[in-house]
Amino acid sequence: MSPKRRLRQRQNIPGWVSEGTRIHDPLKRRTGIVQFIGEFEDPKTRVVIQNAVFARPEGGGVEWVVEDPSRLERS
Repeated sequence: MSPKRRLRQRQNIPGWVSEGTRIHDPLKRRTGIVQFIGEFEDPKTRVVIQNAVFARPEGGGVEWVVEDPSRLERS
C-alpha cells in the first residue's frame, strides 16, 4: 500500500503567468521560461501542490519548481 498523499491548496498564480512566459523567481534569484503549470508531488514531503509552476532557464538547463508563484516578477 502506498503512502497517502497530503493535498495542499492551489497556489495563487498571477494572471499574466502562463506556459512560455519569461519570469523572474525572486526567492531562487533565477530567471527562466514557464514550462508547465500543474500538479507536483514533493518527493521528500509527499505534499501535492495542485497548481505548481515549473520553470527552466532560457536556452535550456535544470528545471525548478517555483516555491511561491504569487511573488513572480515579469522578466
